[in-house]
Amino acid sequence: MQICRVSTSPFAIFLYFTILICAFTGCRRGRDQPLSPAASLKAMEVEAGFKVELVAAEPLVAAPVAMTFDEKGRIWVVEMDGYMPDTLGHGENAPVGRIVILADEDGDGMMDNRDVFLDSLVMPRAICLVDSGLLVAVPPRLWFYEISGDRAVGRTLVDSAYAEGGNVEHQPNGLLRGLDNWIYSAKYDWRYRQFPDGDWRKEKTHFRGQWGISQDDWGRLYYNDNSSNLSGDYFPPGLGSGNPNQRKVSGYRETIVSDTRVYPLHPTTGVNRGYMDGILDSTGRLVNFTAACGPLVYRGGLFPGINAFVAEPAANLIKRNILVEKGYRISGEQAYQGREFLASNDERFRPVNLYDGPDGALYVVDMYRGIIQHSTYLTPYLKKEIETRGLSLPLGMGRIYRILPKDVETNWTTMPRDVDSLVALLGHANGWVRDKAQHVLVDRRATDVVGKLRKILHSGHNPLQVAHALWTLEGLLQLTLADIQTVLERPQWQLRAQAIAATVSLAPTVPQNGLAELITAHVSNRDTLLMPYAALALAAFTDFEGPTSKRWAIEHPGDKYLADALISGLGGRERLFLTEMVNRLPDTASMLYRRLSTVVNELMAVETQGNQRLLAKRYPQGMALFQNTCQPCHGEDGRGVSPIAPPLAGSEWVKGNKQRLMSLVLYGLTGPVVVAGHTYEAPEVSGEMPGLAHNSTVDDAELAQLLSYIRNAWGNAAGDEVLPEELGVIRARFGKRTEPFTQGELHQLFGKD
Repeated sequence: MQICRVSTSPFAIFLYFTILICAFTGCRRGRDQPLSPAASLKAMEVEAGFKVELVAAEPLVAAPVAMTFDEKGRIWVVEMDGYMPDTLGHGENAPVGRIVILADEDGDGMMDNRDVFLDSLVMPRAICLVDSGLLVAVPPRLWFYEISGDRAVGRTLVDSAYAEGGNVEHQPNGLLRGLDNWIYSAKYDWRYRQFPDGDWRKEKTHFRGQWGISQDDWGRLYYNDNSSNLSGDYFPPGLGSGNPNQRKVSGYRETIVSDTRVYPLHPTTGVNRGYMDGILDSTGRLVNFTAACGPLVYRGGLFPGINAFVAEPAANLIKRNILVEKGYRISGEQAYQGREFLASNDERFRPVNLYDGPDGALYVVDMYRGIIQHSTYLTPYLKKEIETRGLSLPLGMGRIYRILPKDVETNWTTMPRDVDSLVALLGHANGWVRDKAQHVLVDRRATDVVGKLRKILHSGHNPLQVAHALWTLEGLLQLTLADIQTVLERPQWQLRAQAIAATVSLAPTVPQNGLAELITAHVSNRDTLLMPYAALALAAFTDFEGPTSKRWAIEHPGDKYLADALISGLGGRERLFLTEMVNRLPDTASMLYRRLSTVVNELMAVETQGNQRLLAKRYPQGMALFQNTCQPCHGEDGRGVSPIAPPLAGSEWVKGNKQRLMSLVLYGLTGPVVVAGHTYEAPEVSGEMPGLAHNSTVDDAELAQLLSYIRNAWGNAAGDEVLPEELGVIRARFGKRTEPFTQGELHQLFGKD
């Protein structure tokens, strides 16, 4: 069977010579050697009853990191060919990235044609098909390319600062087109949408995850960071983010599956901190997630139950979790103990993203390479592993697989031209098909189906089709107050919740008091399922000052979801509301009082902080290093990013003993750490901060500026500076140490002050 029709291309010739060079430079050593696609398939063990099939491989695809299907069933792939050419990352800024279109022309399920849509890109990382074009993330910019005949015929700059700062492991990505017609990203707190007039709108949302983002049948979002299994939202993604002073809104960024244990097939000594106790077990296998990414809530309709899959490229496996819904809360646990859904003995099998497909299969993007850790955090231990075992080469490889049940006949669903057929597909068993049918109807401006959509709202028997009909109307800008009322009168609470969420989109054109009255008329103070949804929606109505949410929060003093929903609409009025509350109902034990007091106290702390712009001007190199290396985990405001890292603002570790801080930043910190009286440990934070002592791209002058900056930023006001020669003294004291410190070690060496 012919895998590729471009085997004589310059790219293919380059790949073949790369593999040949690899063979002569020692990378082929036992299990370290790269495997052919057929051999890599044989190295996999998948759950009984399932099979893995190859969809594409080099030279048809190279260094894939993300993909999406179009309405014809073709695969659009992001190729990040510039990622980590060696352990120092030399050449990462070369314009070698591409967006390619893969097609299966003979209908056998394997891609056999490659067409380059865009090339000469620097580290592209995400795409999204929308309207008549393609949204493309090429740091730092987000572009929209118009498409004609599979060619880019023009482009519009959507955002000049989409992926500004950070490094390749900590920049926005995903570009998931949600049920609510907005486009969401991981590692980001903004969302995007193109309206029929061609204008792009950008709105604030919740900060979510690190690499990869997914949604369930009700449009709730799921994500993770590299050390966690699965996090997600209980409530719709467009609600609850209206108060910039509120750090955490209950029901968002919740831990869904807390168990981080993994079960590799083979020893995985090639992980970044494999030298540390507890990272590897006695057989040399990774114990817990260290590179978790690409989470997918599977919706293809072929697997039983509610499944969430998570990729772990460092351990060459894919985790399966089983989710359970209890009201609006979602929780889950690993599907198996002691084994994985899929695991491989091929060390270069690097699953980095997972997707549903038009046939209901689970699709796996395999970057297929030796180096997966970025140079910013690469430890000397892993660098030696890579060099000793020849893991740098070959480059330019990559595979895409699909996983599906054995003995199940699949149907490849493409989008028809007939709009009535598209409306029918809104009720398809495969979530990818439902989503794509909605996207196509919205993108085609198919207002001639509005009547059929309203009929589904009124009498449709498939709840998921009703939900998609509702949001298709919203996407077509045809949603009315009467449509909302129709769905609010449906018996299924999930559909009523969707209707409540959709009311917010009408707020610019419909009197907000009328929207609020409609919601409160259908939600009572005994409806514990819908009250949080209603309170979140009411908080989004800036012109509405009704007492309903306040009353609910007071009548249910232990409900953190209601309390936070109310606070999400109080931006700028928190102190006034707290004063009124204390005067009227001095219940300091209530959830509302406690949550609101936290927000007010944090606001007061922010007001006492020094001028950040003056500090940035004084320490420009330190500020730049902070943005690229520290900010992704500790936050722009220094208050920490959950569930990754604790705060720097107000931390005794930052504003205390200089020698202790320098040692911590140079060599890292592992294990629990107490900051301002609170103990931070996994899973609240990742449990380890990598050091910078062995990062050759950072010199002591930059590092001294960084430490001087954080010691005086966010109100820390240490009042001193760190000098490069002081860092030299610490380096001399600890020599070539590679292990991170523990809190106890640092206290013993430098005290607690």
